[in-house]
Amino acid sequence: MKQPQNKLVAGIAALVILGTITGVWMQRPMPLPDFEHPVVEVKKQAFFDYLSPAIEHINEEIRAERTWLLELAQPEEINNLSLLQAEQLQTLASDYDLDPQAVDSNQSLVEELLLRIDVIPKSLALVQAAKESGWGSSRFARHGYNLFGQQCFDKGCGFTPAERKAGRSHEVAEFDSVESAVRAYMHNLNTHYRYQGFRELRAQLRQQDEALTGTRLAHGLNAYSERGKVYIEEIIALIRHNGLE
Repeated sequence: MKQPQNKLVAGIAALVILGTITGVWMQRPMPLPDFEHPVVEVKKQAFFDYLSPAIEHINEEIRAERTWLLELAQPEEINNLSLLQAEQLQTLASDYDLDPQAVDSNQSLVEELLLRIDVIPKSLALVQAAKESGWGSSRFARHGYNLFGQQCFDKGCGFTPAERKAGRSHEVAEFDSVESAVRAYMHNLNTHYRYQGFRELRAQLRQQDEALTGTRLAHGLNAYSERGKVYIEEIIALIRHNGLE
C-alpha cells in the first residue's frame, strides 16, 4: 500500500530538520568535562590525563619540524636547497610569524626558526592550564576551551570579560577543541615578542645540553602574568607539588 503523500513529505522534512540540528550540534564545541571529585588528587589526575594527549601530540609535531630544520641546517644542505625545500622553509617561516625577507640568508632564517620551533615542557603546560582555568572550572574553559587565559582582539572572537577595564577592547579567546587551545598556547610562547626571553632561555639550555624542564623554563614567563615573579614561583611550586618533575 502506498504511503500517503503528505506523510511522506512530513517524514522527509523531519529528516532534513534532524540532519540540520545534528550538523549544527556537531559544529559546536563540546563542553569541557566536569573534573570535580571529592578526592582532590583524583580531580587533578583526571585533568592532567585529559590534557596530556593534546600536549604530547603537538609537541611531537614540533619535534618533527625541528628535526627537519636541524637536518636542513647542515652546510651541504642549506647551501643547496631544492625548490621544494625552499618552499617548505618559507611555509614554516610563515607558520611561525617570521618574514623571510627580514633575514639575509637561509642559514639565518633557519637559526631564527630554531629559536622558535621547540617543545614546551608538558609539566609547564599542565600547571599553567590548571592555574589559568581553575583546574578546568572557569566558564571560559568549560564553554570555550580557554585553558590558558589567552586573549584576542577582534570583536566577537571570544567572551567579553565581566571585569574588563574601561577603554580596553580585548576578549577572552574561544576555541573549538582542547587541541586548538593547546596549539594556540604553544604558538604564543614560541612566537610572541613578549616571550623572547623564554625562547632564549630554552636555547641556552639546549646549547648547554641540559633538560628542558618546566621549573627551569618557568623563569622565562615574566610577561605571562601581571604578577610577574610571584606567578612564576606559583607555577614552579605547582609543578613540584604535583610531582610532574
